[in-house]
Amino acid sequence: MKKYVILAGSLLLGAVSLQSCLDYDEPGTEAGVGTIMGETTRYVGNVDTIMYHNQPTEEGVRLAIDSLKELGYFGMSLGGQYNMRGGKEAGLPGAHAYQRQYSLGPDLYAQYLTVPHKDFMYGTLTSSYNVSAEFNGGPLGAYTMAKNAMMPLMHHPLVDSIPEIKAINLLYYSLIAQEQADLSGPFTYLEDKQNSENPTEYNDLKTIYYSIVENLDTIVACLKNYETRPDWYKTKIEDVLVEFHQTSYGINIGDFGVGSYIKLANSLKLRMAMRIVKVEPETAKRWAEEAVASGVVESVDDQQGIFPSISGFKHPLIDIANWGDTRLSASFESLLMSLDHPYTKYLFLKNSADITDSKGNVIIPANERLVGVREGTLVGNGQLYAVNPLQACSTFDANVMGFGGNPPCYFLKWAEVDFLRAEGALRGWNMNGTAQEFYERGVRNAYIEDPMYVVTSPYMQYIEEYMQREAPVEDYEYIDPTTGERLKSVTAIGVKWNEADDPETKLEKIITQKYIALFPLSTEAWAELRRTGYPKLFPVLNTDDGDGSLKKGDIIRRIPWVPTDPQAIDLVNNSAIPMLEGEDEQATRLWWDVPTDDNGL
Repeated sequence: MKKYVILAGSLLLGAVSLQSCLDYDEPGTEAGVGTIMGETTRYVGNVDTIMYHNQPTEEGVRLAIDSLKELGYFGMSLGGQYNMRGGKEAGLPGAHAYQRQYSLGPDLYAQYLTVPHKDFMYGTLTSSYNVSAEFNGGPLGAYTMAKNAMMPLMHHPLVDSIPEIKAINLLYYSLIAQEQADLSGPFTYLEDKQNSENPTEYNDLKTIYYSIVENLDTIVACLKNYETRPDWYKTKIEDVLVEFHQTSYGINIGDFGVGSYIKLANSLKLRMAMRIVKVEPETAKRWAEEAVASGVVESVDDQQGIFPSISGFKHPLIDIANWGDTRLSASFESLLMSLDHPYTKYLFLKNSADITDSKGNVIIPANERLVGVREGTLVGNGQLYAVNPLQACSTFDANVMGFGGNPPCYFLKWAEVDFLRAEGALRGWNMNGTAQEFYERGVRNAYIEDPMYVVTSPYMQYIEEYMQREAPVEDYEYIDPTTGERLKSVTAIGVKWNEADDPETKLEKIITQKYIALFPLSTEAWAELRRTGYPKLFPVLNTDDGDGSLKKGDIIRRIPWVPTDPQAIDLVNNSAIPMLEGEDEQATRLWWDVPTDDNGL
């Protein structure tokens, strides 16, 4: 077993002192487990404190980087980044983990995609809102894996010698914490940051949001201070970023610095500001204006995520679709077709075979049209068309979703930021531009492909014409593949910006185009659907197949915890539910999800 002696004072300040001598070895399976002075322990540092004003020595920084790299802490962090978007066991995003994180829950709740059958080897999903212990915890599992992979590095004493790396990992954690908070509500956020092995206290969403924003401000201050560092220091930090933090798209143009991380932090603050606009409008305005003034994502190269073009993988939705486990949603079909969106011409395929009813009658002939499945449809068994006609419904063009388009798994997309700024400007906030400017730029940059592929994409061939559409396609009708019933589109707006529109129509246009731009990031799309009521989508069928709390016409407001073991049940009852201020149900609204007479303004 290799042992290292850390002279904490020497590493941080360049002064040889023996304030603490720590022996440590490879991290254990538990987050933050190591050996200090020969005894196994959990490193418990202060994640919220980033000592970026210290002046480390070159020798101290070299020792910190070499040691953390050799012991696997950087590698664990990299695996945690992959966990954020469908990775598991330190691997790149893959179909199984992605499916549990998105396809069996948020993809359905956002009404992007549906699951066309109920039978899985590890559980059943009879309809979109069916509560299953096997699937319900998928998003929480992704958060937990990412958190457990990153916390050891953030708590390790050596990382204080390289505060920018600590700040960037705290930024990743802040992002997944925000996403987790918006999925189910309160969780053990503060104890998670303390690296607690057995947390006992849930935190309410306001506490979580305010703490994340405070962290984001510290992260930005640290990363902006980076420019004062000597060149030797920047070279060492950038080497770590290139090898273990490949989430910045700027890597493609040789930008290995911290600039895009500053913009990610500020853009996340802007996202969170808009989320709380109904419950705390003045705070929302302040956060948003501070974020924009400090610098948000404003170019392709500022974007962050897991990029196939950098890390080398194919989007997990390809395999999930090939398994017969996901198909286009009726609501998304109707919205895209009603607006004659470019995706209808190249991203999604027409039905692959005849779609028949239970008596064998052909409802929709093969290769006839885009065909989605109503969310909430009570589906039967079968991943093969021979036993399940719904398998013939529309799915992706595998070439576009594969290496022909290389769609990234974004953390935060440029188009999303522009739509946030468009809404802010519409509300009268200082966003350094007009609502129309941000809206139109957002639509132009809303494509799903990796930016390096978009020059030859059909998206660019059709986008200018699309942006001139003043009204939806007249009388577009959805055809239900299970019954043949025709359903008129609920989309009543066009795409073209019209300054004469009333504010609520402008908001509907902004959120509708943002919803399309976010695809397939269903977690964020679902949150915005709950916050604003937009875009207008078909009512979900069979809401009573959920946990019993939803009425006909309701949409799911949160993912219940559904604890199964006695300790977890006790924790939910005694700590979680009081922080939620509601029952552990699908119908319970989160702190920021405030019902109003109108949808947003």
